[in-house]
Amino acid sequence: MQAAICQVPPDVELENLAGRVRLRQDLELDSLDFLHLVEIIAKTMGGDIPERDYPAVATVDGMVNYLASHGSR
Repeated sequence: MQAAICQVPPDVELENLAGRVRLRQDLELDSLDFLHLVEIIAKTMGGDIPERDYPAVATVDGMVNYLASHGSR
């Protein structure tokens, strides 16, 4: 997931990515950047993250938990 995050906002310092970091607000991603990030992560994991699940993946912890519970599809 860290590699995907660095692809969208390349100036993010990974050591600052605590679990409660809000992907859009704290990383200052606009809606298109957030969609791109979700798309990269989903593709990397071999699955899909439907739009209805975006609130569940709004934070680093949320994304990790979502991916762990949904696994690769």
